[in-house]
Amino acid sequence: MRRVDDGCVVLFTDRVDAGRRLASQLLDLRGQDVVVLGIPRGGVPVAYEVAAVLGVPLDVIMVRKLGVPFQPEFAMGAIGEGGEELVDESIVALTGVTDEEVSAVEARERAELDDRVARLRPGRERVALDGRIAVIVDDGVATGATAQVACDVARRLGAERVVLAVPVIAASTLPNLTGADEVVYVAAPETFWAVGQFYSDFSATSDEEVVRLLDEAGRRLHGEPASVAGTSADADLDLDIPLAKVTVRGHLHLPASPTGVVLFAHGSGSSRHSPRNRYVAEVLFHAGLGTLLFDLLTPQEGPDRANVFNIELLAQRLTAATHWLARRPDTAGCRIGYFGASTGAAAALWAAGEKGTRVAAVVSRGGRPDLAGPRLAQVTAPTLLIVGSADATVLDLNRDAQTHLSCENRLAVIPGATHLFEEPGTLGAAADLAADWFTRFLLRSPDDTAH
Repeated sequence: MRRVDDGCVVLFTDRVDAGRRLASQLLDLRGQDVVVLGIPRGGVPVAYEVAAVLGVPLDVIMVRKLGVPFQPEFAMGAIGEGGEELVDESIVALTGVTDEEVSAVEARERAELDDRVARLRPGRERVALDGRIAVIVDDGVATGATAQVACDVARRLGAERVVLAVPVIAASTLPNLTGADEVVYVAAPETFWAVGQFYSDFSATSDEEVVRLLDEAGRRLHGEPASVAGTSADADLDLDIPLAKVTVRGHLHLPASPTGVVLFAHGSGSSRHSPRNRYVAEVLFHAGLGTLLFDLLTPQEGPDRANVFNIELLAQRLTAATHWLARRPDTAGCRIGYFGASTGAAAALWAAGEKGTRVAAVVSRGGRPDLAGPRLAQVTAPTLLIVGSADATVLDLNRDAQTHLSCENRLAVIPGATHLFEEPGTLGAAADLAADWFTRFLLRSPDDTAH
């Protein structure tokens, strides 16, 4: 079992926030044959975020809680597609519910389940699970009855491996979840009354929202432009970027009517496919920002290690990409931010120090600002330096870099994180900090930023 916290209360802003934090615990599943299954309705917004980060299909797994008649929120069992059923006899005995009452609740919930299948999958086939990894996602687990049935259903439908992934789960429930091969969670508090106590916003999710998210996930998976309710479509596409004498590959993801775009400068040996940067990019996109991940070097240039550490060359490529964005009709008026990791952070700071470069904010994650040398003093864009507390050498380099920065700047230290932010929860914390910094300087008005 993987977790960030065990025994303490974690408060999520909403299901989107919970999904982002949960997704950071599942990055090792990228590239594998995975299907993410959200438990309707509240589990689907969480599952949507997980599927987006992993780049895999999203579907629903249909289960219904069997609530105690006089206390419906208290589960005495659950049912699922295909006739799956689980009744906790100990709870039935404790509450004094009769066999007739159990049967009546089951009949009512079975009818609701069948009706919901028709509403949530209109004209859509169930995603096949045969031989695949099923990641079952809900917004939280209290007694575990619904989750257990969902795991059983996924297994019966052919899943080779079943992972239960939830933002929060009652600690006392963990030993009882025998249906999953692995349980992944952000928090498992000892004190647990209801899932909603761990969310600032736990408003109900409608069937219409579930259907929309499933449609959005399908479009995203097939590379089609996603739609945003009430707005024009966003842009989500792979493209070639002409940069002076070379052309590099990139991925541009823009919300409808973008006002801010963040360019990513990856570290040595990495590319636009970096799972960590792609995760951060998803977090920024859901905060309302456009993102551009692109290769700083061509496939022919990459193997030469001298190019990998040629900070001036990398900065020139970043500056050229910025000018390319300024010429696009859909991004011409956007404020620009740079997100750099490792040596890419040095390139971001070098480029931000160029005269005439219009950069509104810079974020460095585990960066080497020392490699930007004398350019540090010329950076005017507000700069956030994010470093892990366990990355001692780089932390010292960032502290020293602060003494050379004359712009507004801040050093944020993530407890327990090493250089690659591989520890549970650390990458999510860094992504949240970056989102806050960029939204402050790229999305808000100058008056808002001043305050």
